[in-house]
Amino acid sequence: MKKILLITILSVITTASFARNGSSYSGYSYGSHDTEVSGYTRSNGTYVEPYHRSSENNTQRDNYSSIGNTNPYTGEEGTHVPSY
Repeated sequence: MKKILLITILSVITTASFARNGSSYSGYSYGSHDTEVSGYTRSNGTYVEPYHRSSENNTQRDNYSSIGNTNPYTGEEGTHVPSY
């Protein structure tokens, strides 16, 4: 019984620490370097729901939609080949 309690406590601590620091993939940190985009209406009248994206920088390799990355908010894997 004590062993189960100890494992449960360690699991909760590990999960809380992981959630606070954000997940990491290929050296890029998600959660701390992202941008929330507000919903908007396109010129053709189509409404775009609010979403999260990685912050702008000098590479596409850390974009959620790039191959090898996973969007931490939707769980979708990237499909685009980064051009720079």
